[in-house]
Amino acid sequence: MKSFRLKSVLVVLFLSIAFVSCSNDDDEKTPVVTTKAALVTEIKGPATGKVNDELSYDVTYTVDNACAEFDKISEVTIGDVKGLQVIAKYPSEVCTQQVPEPKKTVYKFKATAKGTIEIKFKKSETEFLTQKVVIE
Repeated sequence: MKSFRLKSVLVVLFLSIAFVSCSNDDDEKTPVVTTKAALVTEIKGPATGKVNDELSYDVTYTVDNACAEFDKISEVTIGDVKGLQVIAKYPSEVCTQQVPEPKKTVYKFKATAKGTIEIKFKKSETEFLTQKVVIE
């Protein structure tokens, strides 16, 4: 009887160790990504458009290092003026490609009314780069 009990305890102990050692705790962690506003240097696109037509603009921006990637376009306010800014994401690892080249993304929008629209992207900490569009 003691032999059976000892074997049972040993089996339970062995299975417990095997279960704990097979956990996913040792898997690679997801890299942490940092985001930061990138400054826009150029906006290219049509100067005119029609109501409810989608217009596309090529937006060129600068990043801190070559490992940065586009994340999103978000709203920003400088003083009391509202505009847009490009957000870039940076990996947490050290970037070995230190010489960044200007990057591009496409901004699309659809006007719902006639008139002149100003597309404003953050150019520096204190000003916007503006593209005027006449909607007919």
